[in-house]
Amino acid sequence: MNRLLIVANRLPVSINKRGSEFFFQPSAGGLAVGLSSLPEDIERLWIGWPGLENEELNKEDKKVISAELKSQHCLPVYLSKKQIEQYYLGFCNNTIWPLFHYFLTRTLWEERFWKTYKQVNHEFCNEVLKIATPGDSIWIHDYQLMLLPQLLRNKLPDVEIGYFLHIPWPSFELFRLLPWREEILNGLLGADLIGFHTYDYVRHFLSSLCRIMGLEHTLGKIHIDSRIVKIDAFPMGINYKKYSEAIKIPDVKKEQNKIIQNVKNRKIIISIDRLDYTKGIIQRLEAYDLFLSENPQYKGQVTLIMVAVPTRTDVEDYKKLRESLEQLVGRVNGEHGSIGYMPVWYLYRFISFNQISALYNAADIALVTPLRDGMNLIAKEFIASKIDGTGVLIISEMTGAASELGEAIVVNSNNKAAIVKAIKDALEMPQEEQIERNRLMQARLKRYDLSRWCIDFLHALSDIKKTQHELNARKLSDSARNELIKSYINSEKRLILLDYDGTLVGFKNKPEQAGPDEELLEIIKKLVDNPKNTVVIISGRDRDSLDKWLSKLGTSIVAEHGAWIKNKNEDWHCTHHFGTEWKKTIRPILEVYCDRTPGSSIEEKTFSLVWHYRRAAPELAYIREQELRNNLLNLTENLSIGVFEGNKILEIKPVDINKGRAADYFIDNKSFQFILAAGDDYTDEEMFSALPDNAFSIKVGPEISQAKFRVNTTNETRMLLKKLARN
Repeated sequence: MNRLLIVANRLPVSINKRGSEFFFQPSAGGLAVGLSSLPEDIERLWIGWPGLENEELNKEDKKVISAELKSQHCLPVYLSKKQIEQYYLGFCNNTIWPLFHYFLTRTLWEERFWKTYKQVNHEFCNEVLKIATPGDSIWIHDYQLMLLPQLLRNKLPDVEIGYFLHIPWPSFELFRLLPWREEILNGLLGADLIGFHTYDYVRHFLSSLCRIMGLEHTLGKIHIDSRIVKIDAFPMGINYKKYSEAIKIPDVKKEQNKIIQNVKNRKIIISIDRLDYTKGIIQRLEAYDLFLSENPQYKGQVTLIMVAVPTRTDVEDYKKLRESLEQLVGRVNGEHGSIGYMPVWYLYRFISFNQISALYNAADIALVTPLRDGMNLIAKEFIASKIDGTGVLIISEMTGAASELGEAIVVNSNNKAAIVKAIKDALEMPQEEQIERNRLMQARLKRYDLSRWCIDFLHALSDIKKTQHELNARKLSDSARNELIKSYINSEKRLILLDYDGTLVGFKNKPEQAGPDEELLEIIKKLVDNPKNTVVIISGRDRDSLDKWLSKLGTSIVAEHGAWIKNKNEDWHCTHHFGTEWKKTIRPILEVYCDRTPGSSIEEKTFSLVWHYRRAAPELAYIREQELRNNLLNLTENLSIGVFEGNKILEIKPVDINKGRAADYFIDNKSFQFILAAGDDYTDEEMFSALPDNAFSIKVGPEISQAKFRVNTTNETRMLLKKLARN
């Protein structure tokens, strides 16, 4: 890696203007801290908005800002007031933020917001293009820049691009409501690696790709154009050492003692959040109110310290949220408090690292119950801070962190009764149990900290790029194509073995619709008419369809993967003699699965049965295919019958029937000087393995193959065959 370009909405530097002077201060963001722990030999440059509106700055201001930021390895992207209002406050915070956090009623669908969002993504792209060089790696962050990966891919086709989303990805049923859903997905697919906090978000994203774009994955890998895109989960960690050692800082210890002295001997519950409707702060305080009402013995024994950090203070919804919260705090204190006892200590302010660390160390319980949260690092920081092992974390199952912190008390944030019970259980939990739970979580957080998160993502990005390079190395280049054509021209005896579906024609929803068009018929006819050529269509299709489509061309045909062979100008002959009694057992099972999977169908061939599910709903088809496959494997394990997965099919056939044997039939003792084989799926791998070393083998599609070369599409296959036919 020559250099790492980090692209995010905001720079890791805060800039304040006082009079005519600018003051620069590093922000305490987790991402900046994590990236600072990367090896020193990786040069880093950060691109983002400096936080000041374009209208506030003249040319001299920008010159001063850019020079200072350059010294801190940052490059500014200047945005206008209108862009901030419509791109950031508009599309990002009033469309994507509520929709992705499942607050549909708060979501706005404004075309002008979307247009400005696109415009700003283009501006970020232009700034990156000014400084990007070959060998750079680009890591794009978060929902403000979801179009940027593809914009950069269009201009820098070979660059290494990673993307990470720091908020949840919603279920398909919600994401499909977004009018610009396809543009968003296309934008993200420009990346080589797309990362999320949890596997749930990965699953939702893959479902959206499948249902909206028709793209299916194999182990989280999507094949698109000539690239593989990897989608995976990378749960973001924290700077574990920073929080676990914070208590050693004198000011932290002093602040902790001050809190404990003021609270006296009461148990302390902390609640720390940005003041945002997704955090469930109102519901949390209502649950605490209910706890005190149902457990009056704890009045005077427990204090909730609630910190609400200001955010988006100029937005009306957030002003109303603050008013509601403060009214509720007043009511709870008025109803449950007494002289000398205030049940809720409410702080509406930014708090420093020392103050938040003191709160973590002083607290007996952390109440972390967002209604929806991508990760939530507060929960992790609290656990890391508890060096003596005591303390209880109550966490919402709606946070990404809950999947890593299973030893905490996990609750549904909408269930007030469950939160009330969790608070009581936490207050009464023995210290030995607290320590046992926390030590397990601490070991996990220490292993997978913020530095490890950064390194794992970048390693995964490098790995997927290597896989792409390996595939591209086998691509049929111009020189390889010329070598193939030259070998063809110089040979007197040639064998051309061609798969049909996925190689010569694209896949169709109904198998019977995949007949050859005029162009294909003309190509095959020209190849067959050359007396030096033996052309064989070697397919898994039934012999009747192939006979109807191709017999008049005079080509040799192999049907049902080699069960039937028809030599040029001869009749069909069967190469194997297998019983078909097994079909009586298998077919009723397939019929049941057809009934349970709308859109699926059964195709019966002489020696095989095929379950097609191309027209079925993808998620349902996947589940049914796995169920059916497992059932069939159990039934056929003592028979010479195999269950084979193809492109949207499951085929049951004798294991001895394969294209490799069919290829041997034509190759044996024929002394061909030129052999070409092309195919697209697992059945063609048997054909490729049967070829001699000097043969040319071509895989159609991006998957790993035994073939020597690869092309992307059926059109590329046809173009090659056209050139051969002309020669």
